[in-house]
Amino acid sequence: MEQVASSTLLTEDEGPARGMRRLVVRCGELSFDVFPDRAMDIGALSFRGIPLAWTSPAGLRAPAHRSDSPMGWLDTFSGGLIATCGLDTFGSPSETGGQSFALHGSIGTQQATHVNQDASWTEDGDYEIRLSGRVRQGRLFGESMELCRTIRCRLGSARVDVHDVVTNLGPLEQPHMVLYHLNLGWPLVDDVATLEIPTEEVIARDAEASAGMGHWHAFQDPVLPFPEQVFRHRLPSATPVEVSIANPRLGIELAVAFHTDQLPHLFQWKLLASGAYVLGLEPANSPAIEGRATAREWGALPTLAPGESRHYDLSFRVRHR
Repeated sequence: MEQVASSTLLTEDEGPARGMRRLVVRCGELSFDVFPDRAMDIGALSFRGIPLAWTSPAGLRAPAHRSDSPMGWLDTFSGGLIATCGLDTFGSPSETGGQSFALHGSIGTQQATHVNQDASWTEDGDYEIRLSGRVRQGRLFGESMELCRTIRCRLGSARVDVHDVVTNLGPLEQPHMVLYHLNLGWPLVDDVATLEIPTEEVIARDAEASAGMGHWHAFQDPVLPFPEQVFRHRLPSATPVEVSIANPRLGIELAVAFHTDQLPHLFQWKLLASGAYVLGLEPANSPAIEGRATAREWGALPTLAPGESRHYDLSFRVRHR
């Protein structure tokens, strides 16, 4: 079975990624990387050798290279299929309650423990690869939370399922914000690609996004300059939804499904600049991409009671079009 489905644990040996663990997964037509030292996030994803996820100009960097500046998240943002943001804030840097919160929080640079990889036949006759790990985010006089992540891929399904459980391990109620920064790039994203979102309303974040409201779902060749555009999508409530991008030139479609009772908000990040050509799809549990201070001001700051857990499920599937 390892001829067609396997996972291998490697360690980076040079450059700014030196020392990082990488789980390399082959599951039939799908291949992808998982980084235990970056919250079990998924990096590169390819289908029949076609890359689907975007790689940042920063490249792959170990978490230790992140600075403590408000925008330090960008120092080690390598892109990839999933860059997890949270667990106590996401979005713009902000200050509230006497604390400063940096861009997108710190969970994405935390290292996993209890990392496990396995492959076996399921009861219904499928061959499945399973990866899992636990990621802690905690500090004295602050939060104590744990992210338990399980990643599954069944041979022949062209599908990757991610199941997260976030638990407040502390004795006090804890604010909890989480956003899944999904990053898609060329050749999946190009001038003929189209985006489908079951949106009930599209809201531009700022003037730059307002200028692109008429074609938020379409793409063009890379240009300079291209100010980033961020759109908020109001989704149907308490229902499974699927967001997809299709490329007729490649004849494939990548879809991500999630539940709006878990992640009721979706942000779209569109950057079509030369050298930084990316579509970001960002399911989240709060509407405040402006950061934790804004979430508190809007009365939209989710919390976890002591011992309480929240579950989050995302499913990625590649289809022929």
